[in-house]
Amino acid sequence: MSQKEQREEEFINLVNESQGIIHKVCRMYCDDEIHRKDLFQEIVLQLWKSYPSFRGDSKFSSWMYRVALNVAIQDFRKEKKRKYLFLESVDFREPSINPDTEINDERIAALYKAIAQLDKIERAIMILHLDEVTNEEIADIVGITQNYVRVKMTRIRRKLAETIKAD
Repeated sequence: MSQKEQREEEFINLVNESQGIIHKVCRMYCDDEIHRKDLFQEIVLQLWKSYPSFRGDSKFSSWMYRVALNVAIQDFRKEKKRKYLFLESVDFREPSINPDTEINDERIAALYKAIAQLDKIERAIMILHLDEVTNEEIADIVGITQNYVRVKMTRIRRKLAETIKAD
């Protein structure tokens, strides 16, 4: 197997292992299935083009998040006329009889609705936070300092609380 073929196989394996990241970013920035699929392909294409420059200084998943978010944000800017709603078509409610579960489902739906109202950078920070990515990795992915990540998270939490309370 040639070095080129090995590199291609390595890339495919890494993308397959971490493709959930790409799907999350696509759901975060696209409201319809066709556009999500297009964005997914654009992200994978950009990952492939950028792969030779991946030095391994950070985890592959962190680098993948950064590339995926950059592509999604560029796409978002190009298509400002489209309305982007976060997971609008997903039904968060599971059939249940338990009223506590129903209340919890409503809270989760309210949280996602509030997240959809955040600007693109805040949304990116929040999705990374919900994925339990460290502040250090968030800072690296988004391109801001760790201290600013903490400041933004405080502001985002406050904004989400106010939005949810208002609804």
